[in-house]
Amino acid sequence: MKMAVAGLSSKEKRPQLIHHSDRGIQYFSKEYTKLLNLEGALISMTENGDPRENAIAERINGTIKNEFYLSNFRSFKEAKARVSEAIYIYNVIRPHLSLNYLTPSLAHDINKQSKRVWKNYYPKKNIDMSLKTEVEPNLEPVQ
Repeated sequence: MKMAVAGLSSKEKRPQLIHHSDRGIQYFSKEYTKLLNLEGALISMTENGDPRENAIAERINGTIKNEFYLSNFRSFKEAKARVSEAIYIYNVIRPHLSLNYLTPSLAHDINKQSKRVWKNYYPKKNIDMSLKTEVEPNLEPVQ
């Protein structure tokens, strides 16, 4: 964190930092959170510590690293420019199978309620409305 912050402009001239983590214990330490607070960073964590909650962020990070081969930059300015270009290509130029071969920008612009075609990894919950309790799928509620 100290290395990342050292490459940034002064707090007064930069946008507010957002630090997102998966609730790893190291991100809860007093020293680490104190550093984040001193830098004026907003602290963001997954809601339940479920790694699947962070899947979208991990997906784009993996895409940027593996498909756009972004690494070994000569400067922060170069890194920022190349990552910005990759995100632009990903969102505006590259069609996505999961969006019926539309780009994310176009899918968002033409239909804000586009049909989702990607897999949902969370189990479907059934609610017994007579008891108003959650029950396991295909099981009878215990009375």
